[in-house]
Amino acid sequence: MQETTFQLLEKKIDELITTCARLRQQNESLMAKQENWQMERKLLLRKNDLIRNKIEAMIMRLKELETDKT
Repeated sequence: MQETTFQLLEKKIDELITTCARLRQQNESLMAKQENWQMERKLLLRKNDLIRNKIEAMIMRLKELETDKT
């Protein structure tokens, strides 16, 4: 009977080890994805600022052209 208890305990410990390894792998994967998304977000924010600046410059030029015509 004691041997069965130890076997059950050993089986549960093995399951915990397997679960822990799987969770560690999932965590690493999620952290890598998060890092990629953060880098992509920074890139998109930079592009957005660049485009906003270009549009503002075009608007200013159009306004200047409009005032020059009058």
